[in-house]
Amino acid sequence: MNCTEYRDNFLPDPAIYLWLLILCLAYTANKAEFQPDGHAPISSTDKQIPPDAESGMVYSKPRRLHTDEVPLIVDDFRRAARNVIEAGFDGVEIHGAHGFLLEQFMKDSSNDRTDRYGGSLENRCRFAVEVIDAIVHEIGADRVGIRLSPFTDYMDCFDSNPHVLGTYMVQQLNKHKEFLYCHMVEPHTTIVDGRMQISHGLLPFRKAFNGTFIAAGGYDREEGNKVVIDGYTDLVAYGRLFLANPDLPKRFELDVPLNKYDRSTFYTQDPVIGYTDYPFLDDSNTE
Repeated sequence: MNCTEYRDNFLPDPAIYLWLLILCLAYTANKAEFQPDGHAPISSTDKQIPPDAESGMVYSKPRRLHTDEVPLIVDDFRRAARNVIEAGFDGVEIHGAHGFLLEQFMKDSSNDRTDRYGGSLENRCRFAVEVIDAIVHEIGADRVGIRLSPFTDYMDCFDSNPHVLGTYMVQQLNKHKEFLYCHMVEPHTTIVDGRMQISHGLLPFRKAFNGTFIAAGGYDREEGNKVVIDGYTDLVAYGRLFLANPDLPKRFELDVPLNKYDRSTFYTQDPVIGYTDYPFLDDSNTE
């Protein structure tokens, strides 16, 4: 969603209360046909991502941002945050994870720059920190959260020292006293006997962060409750389970079976399949 193109006539009804918008500008698209006028997607680099091994998808060659262009993108993030607040949202989550634009700058596998936005850890994180600072200044730290995934390698984007990267970013967040939350993805998950096994590698970041911490990555109801009770995290985020269960909180409350998600439909363009075709819980069966 590109929230820099907000118009007054799209303001939602005041009765609709919206908690959160994941702030991920259109710059993150990895195909030229999704870009304005078919331009190459922008990045920290001009290196092309290898074709996807499973789907065979061929990604467009990106265009390396010039140094003097980066502040313009920072300002786009700032304006986007302002626009979503004016549109009635309560806050924004900055998408600094999963190989999207901010993470392309942060990780040393995808950042081969030699300017002030490349090289050292501080330089590689500079773009993300500038975006955070700009949004916090624009709408207030208590309306801003961020998602980080220092351990992942989405889109061929990984880092040689994810622990140091994650710790540095948490330290930058702590500079904003009321920063709402840090949302981080678990390092590794594996399936054993049909159940997701979580590595629980986020505790150092949870201890280092001064605000509310959210853990994500393979959690089910039982494991989610456990890590909150144990103090491992403040909150747990659910993605795949929520896609397949639009009434997930209700199902968790009643402790009833969940719909199984179909991973093959996660990134298709069909307006129904994998999007609105998962059934809601039949309340009459649970009374």
